[in-house]
Amino acid sequence: MNDYLSVSAMGLITPIGNGKAETAGNLFKGCQSGFRSRDDLIPKRKVLVGEAMGEIPGLPAEFAKWDCRNNRMMAVALEQIRPHLERAIARYGNSRIGVILGTSTSGIAEGEAAFAQRVKTGEWPQAFDYAQQEAGGLSEFVKAFLGLAGPAYTIATACSSSAKVFGAARRLIRLGLVDAAIVGGADSLCRMTPSGFTALGAVSAKPANPFSRNRDGITIGEAAAVFLLEKEPGEIVFMGIGETSDAHHISAPEPEGTGAESAMRAALRDAGCGAGDIAYVNLHGTATPLNDVMEGRAVHQIFGADTPCSSTKAMTGHTLGAAGACEAAFLWLTLSQHHNPGRLLPPHLWDEAQDGGIAPLRLTGPGESFPAQKTVAMLSNSFAFGGSNVALVLGTAAS
Repeated sequence: MNDYLSVSAMGLITPIGNGKAETAGNLFKGCQSGFRSRDDLIPKRKVLVGEAMGEIPGLPAEFAKWDCRNNRMMAVALEQIRPHLERAIARYGNSRIGVILGTSTSGIAEGEAAFAQRVKTGEWPQAFDYAQQEAGGLSEFVKAFLGLAGPAYTIATACSSSAKVFGAARRLIRLGLVDAAIVGGADSLCRMTPSGFTALGAVSAKPANPFSRNRDGITIGEAAAVFLLEKEPGEIVFMGIGETSDAHHISAPEPEGTGAESAMRAALRDAGCGAGDIAYVNLHGTATPLNDVMEGRAVHQIFGADTPCSSTKAMTGHTLGAAGACEAAFLWLTLSQHHNPGRLLPPHLWDEAQDGGIAPLRLTGPGESFPAQKTVAMLSNSFAFGGSNVALVLGTAAS
């Protein structure tokens, strides 16, 4: 019998919604309303970004040293599942719940603003605390915010960060170090990432157009998503994970997609299923020339041209260190009978201009659905700088 972990609760805030109901509605109809043109992120230039929807309140005074947008977004996601978390704490104890989260920017935006003030006035802002921009601050904040006493750490491997947390949490549970874990990730908009990707010539002036011959780069977004993993039975389960490292190039993917393919095959083995059991693949799909060719080749090698696929980054932008968790949350919503009673698949938004250099994939259109059956498995890809590759498999528990 498979020892799948239940993904018993999920909260999120993204450019297409704040909370499960709003996000699900916008996800399945194909929404791009979260994109905004900003002129305060790159000097003397406007850039299109995906902004998280809804109100993001400040943190209570006792958490002032962690009060940055990244942690505020995570707090919004946590509050959506607060009752589930409190029940877990009551059941397992506050020392038996781990916290493993992913980020790449942490509170860098607050650090940027603080440094700008220091340059201008010679003084750091009184409210600024370096802990706001430490990568590890995200998990330390959540541990303090929930009053937990178990292990807590952050994974920062760029765009694979918050996908890797699932494997790390499962190891802690299997080792008996914790009984449950809070996993996920957050990344907020700041100046560093748009400037850096612009320097690489990788930022598009339009919403991302993945797998099109007209694709010209990423759109950057922000998001936070959080999950509760536990051994108790649940509707949606974490089935498997595959992790590989190319070590091919600091920013370019290995062109043949061998590492990406190996990660997907490892995830399928870990989940105990075959390619034919996967009902949908959430593609990494950055809309950069090199990634889409590589990923198309790797996905086609395993799934052929018949398995439904889409990149949801055309709706959210690339949420960087939060991408793995954000897109795992989209799988969760797709698998949920309550939030997706029509079994709809996230549509692939693009200009439908086929690129003959990309292996053929079955990119989903609006209104497509997956068949009703007792168990369903879906896979999500996350690939990062340095060749860090992760594939996750989530599914529904057998009835």
